[in-house]
Amino acid sequence: MSEPTATPPTAPPKSTADEPWPVRVVSQKVSAWIAKLGWVWVDGQVAQISRRPGSSVVFLTLRDPSADLSLTVTAHRDVLDSGAPELAEGARVTLHAKPEFYPARGTLSLRADEIRQVGLGELLARLERLKKLLAAEGLFARERKRRLPFLPQRIGLITGRASAAERDVLMNTRRRWPSVDFRVVNVPVQGPTAVPQIIDALKVLDNDDTIDVIVIARGGGSVEDLLPFSDEALCRAVFGARTPVVSAIGHETDAPLLDYVADLRASTPTDAAKRIVPDLGEETQLIEHARRRLDRAVLTLIDREAHRIESWRSRPSLARPEQLIDQRAAEVTALRDRAVRSLEHRVRRADDDLRHTVARLRALSPAATLQRGYAIVQRADGHVVRAADEVKTDDVVRVRLAEGELRAAVRENE
Repeated sequence: MSEPTATPPTAPPKSTADEPWPVRVVSQKVSAWIAKLGWVWVDGQVAQISRRPGSSVVFLTLRDPSADLSLTVTAHRDVLDSGAPELAEGARVTLHAKPEFYPARGTLSLRADEIRQVGLGELLARLERLKKLLAAEGLFARERKRRLPFLPQRIGLITGRASAAERDVLMNTRRRWPSVDFRVVNVPVQGPTAVPQIIDALKVLDNDDTIDVIVIARGGGSVEDLLPFSDEALCRAVFGARTPVVSAIGHETDAPLLDYVADLRASTPTDAAKRIVPDLGEETQLIEHARRRLDRAVLTLIDREAHRIESWRSRPSLARPEQLIDQRAAEVTALRDRAVRSLEHRVRRADDDLRHTVARLRALSPAATLQRGYAIVQRADGHVVRAADEVKTDDVVRVRLAEGELRAAVRENE
């Protein structure tokens, strides 16, 4: 016998403009979807506790520590008394609850069957885990911290309204540098609304181009009071800010996570004032000291150069500049005399050589021989007669004498 075929579930009808769902249907469907979430563990901060006289139900307002979000929590008085009998506003709790949607009012709330107040040990353990996580991501890295300006023109201050921290920062900063300008944003510095408002104030100041540095300040308090300044969202917001941030939270022994993320940690708000602006009196003294050092350096330089100029002036070339000219004139005169003597010597020697050469030429010249009475006999063809047999009888010869010449005929040739 065959098994019966399972009938597929019928898909819920869709709403259309012609067939819209009534409000009750929408409320039922929303309630059904929320009910699917089941029981969950929720962590938050108690913003408000309402215990109505004669009622066994206690109403809590549970706020997210890092965002401006809250939910209403309902719990039986016995659940609260057994899990957190000393519960007060601002405390951190972990509760086991189930989301519920109330169609009549259209509201969402949590119904808790167990409430645990987070103790100091658990808070510190959570902070330590968060600290390791942020350190591993590099939010504490020293090389990522920015240098504060030497003299900020305008300082943004995030602190509680009319708080001692605000007074310390403003008073001590203006005492050190009277002309400093502040833009103060007052926010809650503890409680469930502290973190979102501090983050909003940080964004406002970070977007202000006139702000050179931002100071987040708060006075001392318990570990629970300083928890907002160890919030992960706030730490990441400070790390992502473009403007340098100074953390001035609590006392020297207090060390929220904001101190590790900020570009500069000040031990107290008063210390922050000393770190963000220089002291006018000290800077004036430094300038005066530097001016005196500069004066001494200039005077020393002038004295040294004056001695150098004096030593130059004492040199003969500057003391008696004409002496150098006289020396050069004497050298020129000596060189000129040497040139004249050398030239005269060369001319005399050349003249002697010329006379000797002329004397030798004259001694070897035929004209000198003729002067001594000799004659030169030449035939008609110009041939010089050196022997008697070179001419014949009746030949006409030319006789050259020292002065003039003769023509003669040979009468006899012997």
